[in-house]
Parts: sequence; structure tokens; C-alpha cells
Amino acid sequence: MIQVDLALIGGTGIGSRLASLGGRSIAHPTPFGMLRGKVTEHNGAKILLVQRHAAGHKTPPHLVNYRAIATGVKSLGVKMCISSAAVGCLRAEWPIGSLALCTDFLDLSARNLTLFDQKVEHTDVTHPFPAGPQILKLANELNIPIQPQAVYVTNPGPRYESPAEIEQVRRLGGDLVGMTASTEAIAMREAGVPYSCISLVTNHAAGMGDEKLDHEDVVRVMNESGQLIVDIMLAATKLVK
Repeated sequence: MIQVDLALIGGTGIGSRLASLGGRSIAHPTPFGMLRGKVTEHNGAKILLVQRHAAGHKTPPHLVNYRAIATGVKSLGVKMCISSAAVGCLRAEWPIGSLALCTDFLDLSARNLTLFDQKVEHTDVTHPFPAGPQILKLANELNIPIQPQAVYVTNPGPRYESPAEIEQVRRLGGDLVGMTASTEAIAMREAGVPYSCISLVTNHAAGMGDEKLDHEDVVRVMNESGQLIVDIMLAATKLVK
């Protein structure tokens, strides 16, 4: 069986960047379906590259097979998993293009996802992004500015939030809104995989300005600033060798 040191999951704008790094395509079976990705090497470490939304960004957030990804990377023996997320931001002082490290979440997705349908298993999520401190230290060493703490709020998608929903999330203490990260974090915690998520602010959330939210704008910002995330991800190879 293939053994992998580090798993990198690319969301919007990052998945295609990871795929362009090359490597050998794999289809790894799990109890929840097939995990597909590429295996390559960087700085002496073996890396699994996964496009969260599949090639061509075809899989919407509510249909991503988070359980297959989490159980697949666990069975491949990864020591750490890092993902990216394009997010809306509720902090006016965080400009578009900012990076933020997810440190906690509010899961409003209603997906109720778990790896434990056949037995009772209560998983502690006091630290839902346990690999975060290592990634923060790495970003600082690379002189890449990053917000060190952010509460990520997951809504189901694929639509964007309404201004009233954003106001509710603000009152609940959310900093960022997206459609994937808490679901992925839950699956990774249940699988026992050390996980971190680096978010990139692509827009300010609905109601904070007059701008209409457009996915093309999200993609544009990811294309402009996404390489910073990839740089951190690839530098993480030194943490797993």
C-alpha cells in the first residue's frame, strides 16, 4: 500500500494549482467511496494532492465526499493534512486577499456528517484544527502575513448567504463564512488526522457593501493570492519528514 507523509486539499482556485504539480494519479478505495488524487514528492516527502471539488471544479460543496477524503488520507498514513478555503469575511478590517488561519468553527450546514453511523462514538472537538499552531509558525517563518485566529462558519451552500444570515453569524461570533471547512474538520477529527485549514478572503460578506457576490470574483482573488497558500502547504513538508 502507498504510504503518504502529507495530504494537501485544494479548494476553489487551489485544487487546480495542486493538480498542476504533477504526480501519479491514484484511486484509493475507502468504506465511503473512492478517494482520488495525485501522489508526488517534494523536499523528500511524499504528498497526496486532492482537489476537493474534483477536476474542473464540478462537485458542489454539499456533495463533496468528505468521509472518503478523511478515511482515505488516514489509511494512507498521513502525518498532517492541510486544506485551503475561499471565504467571505465579516471583518471589515481584513482586506480582500488576506489569509486567515481557521482555529474554531460554527457548523450551520445541517449535514450532520459523521464516520460513526454503526456505533456510538463521541469525538472531542475542543481543538478542531489541531495542526494550526504548526502552520502559523511556518507562515511566520516564511514572512507570509496571516490572521492567527478565525472562527469559520459553514453554511450549506451552494448559494451565498443573505444579509440577515450574515448579521446572525456576526452575532454568533463568526469571522469567516464558507461551505466546506467545518464539515471537513469534523471528518478529519473523527478519523484522527491532524488537520489545518488556511482561508483566503475573497470578498466581504453579503450586506457589508453594495457589491453583488460573484463566483468569478472569488476565482480572480484566488488566482491573484492563492500561491501564498501553496507556498505554505509545500513548506509543510519539513514538518512531516
